[in-house]
Amino acid sequence: MIQPVMTLDTYGLLCPVPIMKTASAIREIAVGEVLEVLADDPQILEDMPAWCASNGHALLDTIEEGEEYRLFVKKVK
Repeated sequence: MIQPVMTLDTYGLLCPVPIMKTASAIREIAVGEVLEVLADDPQILEDMPAWCASNGHALLDTIEEGEEYRLFVKKVK
């Protein structure tokens, strides 16, 4: 089971705002720790993998629960 050290709630926000908030939140955790991002904008399913790839972080898992999404981002650098 993935153990996030922080949860970022972006419900009700449309992209690119969840990605911008993720970029801010990832700076607050240590390398190797995991950030959980909660979202309800389906665009996050495309934007988060691209953001992780371009910024050197790892998208560990994405869980879809109806129209809500939980994404787990590991800070790599």
